[in-house]
Amino acid sequence: MGVAHDYASCNCILIELVFLHSVALAIRCYQCSSQTDPKGIDNCGAYKAFNKTQNIAIECNSDESHMPGSFCMKVVHQSPRGFIWDGRWRQVIRQCASVSETGVTGVCNWGVYENGVYWEECYCVEDECNSAPKIRATSIALLGLAVLLFGAKILS
Repeated sequence: MGVAHDYASCNCILIELVFLHSVALAIRCYQCSSQTDPKGIDNCGAYKAFNKTQNIAIECNSDESHMPGSFCMKVVHQSPRGFIWDGRWRQVIRQCASVSETGVTGVCNWGVYENGVYWEECYCVEDECNSAPKIRATSIALLGLAVLLFGAKILS
């Protein structure tokens, strides 16, 4: 009876540890949308640097999360017209996500819609990883290529 009791106690402790570990693994992501920002205010980092002290990351499996998920996501849409001071608009959404378009996390996908709007979706799996862009030389080169392709499409 002593061995069976010890075995049952070990199982209970193991189950509790697994539960606590899964709770601790809940990812924390920033959650905002420039669509919901008041006029003249940029809380989500569409036009200026994203402020991590002004925004608080939320747990993706909590009631605060608009969309429960197991990873973070950042979506950017930008009009094709000139620079910001020329009237270009930009939209940023940061949130938890449970499904990525490609099924892959840790990457950014981008493209240009038929109407010329540039889009970019980034997925990541570390806490607060959807805070700021990780600019790489390849990202800059790809953006330049997208602009050239769009310009060539307009001219043809």
